[in-house]
Amino acid sequence: MATKDRVQLGVLRFSALGDVAMCVPVLLALRRTYPELQVLFLTKARFAPLVLKVQGLEVLILDHQNEHKGVFGLYRYSKLLRERDLSAFADFHNVLRSRIISFFLKGSGLSRARLDKARAEKRALTRVRNKVWKPLKSTHLRYAEVLGDLGWPVALEPTDVLPKEEFPPVFGSLNREKMLVGLAPYAAHPGKCYPLDKMETLIGLLRGHPDIQIVLFGGGTREAALLKKWEESYENCTSIAGVAGLQEELALISNLQLMVSMDSGNGHLAAMYGIPVISIWGVTHPYTGFSPFAQPSENALTADRKAFPAVPTSIYGNKVPDGYEAAIASISPERIYGRILEVLVQSEEA
Repeated sequence: MATKDRVQLGVLRFSALGDVAMCVPVLLALRRTYPELQVLFLTKARFAPLVLKVQGLEVLILDHQNEHKGVFGLYRYSKLLRERDLSAFADFHNVLRSRIISFFLKGSGLSRARLDKARAEKRALTRVRNKVWKPLKSTHLRYAEVLGDLGWPVALEPTDVLPKEEFPPVFGSLNREKMLVGLAPYAAHPGKCYPLDKMETLIGLLRGHPDIQIVLFGGGTREAALLKKWEESYENCTSIAGVAGLQEELALISNLQLMVSMDSGNGHLAAMYGIPVISIWGVTHPYTGFSPFAQPSENALTADRKAFPAVPTSIYGNKVPDGYEAAIASISPERIYGRILEVLVQSEEA
């Protein structure tokens, strides 16, 4: 256990966007439980805006492409950590780069603990034959366990979310008199992306609801072009792809009534603000432990496992067996639309 006279804690998570967003509720619980604790979060520059939303937290940027590139660069980075006289180091990533940093910190007198990725359990859940069908521990709880190993146990609460931010003026064209429903149709891998024709059907259903304003989220030139086409084709549908930076998008997300996303980062960004999230799962599954924070199981819409019994086929959606390209298509647009209406009614009644 860390000694009481040294209270600085270093927490490391380099990537990806969704994984860093999943750290936020855990960090909020940590700050709520130990308000005197000084926390230094170690991450890449592009993820800093997420964790800096947590009050009383400092960020130390890892420049993995230049100053901190390679083993010698990681050694320089570890020297920066030694200068901070940390009492403990929490590795929320557990990859080669983070283990090298931890090795360089050996002998400095600080306590160290790292994330248990449960690789064997995940292999058992995702293999095609002799699949062990049981839900794995959530990644949020795994992060919390690392803190507990260092002497700072935390109990996560549904209220461990960020407050709503001021509505960003750059999105002033959105009709705020209507319910803002975010729609994020893309993910890192094709196995997690809802077919575009079915997504367009869903947009058509949503368009017919007089009280809904659809907000399309996406990134990259190709995605932005398609989202812009949908914006031009459907009323009450606006694309914000490429309109503003991450800070403005986060502020907008905090003002949504609902986010509909794939198994992707946008769902985790919304959940860290306590926004209801309907997640759509293809060859991945909530049992892998990557569900958005504090969301009811009814909000996770999964592929038909009678037709696609090998689901989940991987943790990240990068492994799609022959014939499983259509797994996510087994979730009908009507099913998604129905759940959207249910969640919006529940939100109004709350």
